[in-house]
Amino acid sequence: MSRRPLAVVAFGGNALIKKDQEGTQWEQLENAGETAKALLPILRDGYDLVLVHGNGPQVGNILIQVEEAVTKVPPSSLDVCVAQSEGSIGTMLEIALLNEMRRQRFRGRGVVTLITEVVVDQKDKGFRRPTKPIGPFYTRFRAEDLMHKHGWSMVEDAGRGWRKVVPSPRPLSVVQMGAIRRAVAGGDVVIAGGGGGVPVYRTKQGDLRGVEAVIDKDYTAGLIAQQLRADLFVILTGVDQVSLNYGRPDQVKLKTLTVTEARARQAEGQFPEGSMGPKIRAAVEFIETTGREVLITSAARMVEAVRGRAGTRIVPDAAATDGAAAGPPRAARPARRAPRSRPATHARPARRAGGARRGRMTTRGSRTP
Repeated sequence: MSRRPLAVVAFGGNALIKKDQEGTQWEQLENAGETAKALLPILRDGYDLVLVHGNGPQVGNILIQVEEAVTKVPPSSLDVCVAQSEGSIGTMLEIALLNEMRRQRFRGRGVVTLITEVVVDQKDKGFRRPTKPIGPFYTRFRAEDLMHKHGWSMVEDAGRGWRKVVPSPRPLSVVQMGAIRRAVAGGDVVIAGGGGGVPVYRTKQGDLRGVEAVIDKDYTAGLIAQQLRADLFVILTGVDQVSLNYGRPDQVKLKTLTVTEARARQAEGQFPEGSMGPKIRAAVEFIETTGREVLITSAARMVEAVRGRAGTRIVPDAAATDGAAAGPPRAARPARRAPRSRPATHARPARRAGGARRGRMTTRGSRTP
């Protein structure tokens, strides 16, 4: 059983599809290789590692494929599309990590991707007013047809066409938490909660049912980090540091931010919901649960940030008072030699329970109780 300190790292789907790229499989594999190179120093520093990736561009592409093939094959619901993205992105990250480990002669770790269902509350306020746009753009005629036939919620998007909007509820629990814990204990690098996880809810009878929604991956990553009592929680984004007045002449980059300061700045509107907001909120919730620090930085500066030389450190209020905020997180103990690396494996996804229902909250299986 592993006794190494644990790092949980969250990063967006844009890490595999960069700006101005088409998003081909080969481009994503190449970008996954760059991500693996950036992550390997954390393993060399002696950490166990859990990865939580986003899937925005990838699941969007899957939904376009579904729409284009709708007259030829039965369409998949959004929750199933999220599961597909978890498998495909996980495969590319597994291959990249295993190849990079071999090249750098880093032995003793396997890599495993877990298809992850995440439980949400049917009464979450997100279901009352879906706001998350997903998938392709439609003409007004097609949008009206889809709203009439399937009960979709759709909005006109900046003159580019009409898009489906879905709820974005907060995660309550991770179904595969035990499996994640066991894989970490065995020393594997674990890829879990991809795209925020496959959203499910529990019926009155206790059964799990998929629901068409999108869970923010930062919230799921924070929940996993809390449950595992991670020693280090790293949230990667497109900037090196969190800033106040971002994009303005008086922009100020922050090296440290206390929980109280983070809450106050968020209340002022400094961290918008569509960008830095969920990251700050996930960081605050992790700190309040564990008392440990969170790093927010870019992939390019991640190793420097972990070693205390870059990024923004979100810290408990007491840590700032004691002067502890300036130091790096708890030093990792040297990794002990582990058994030879096992081949990467995938968890079996849950079997689909039936077709999608009509209505604002579209689910698989029986009607919402």
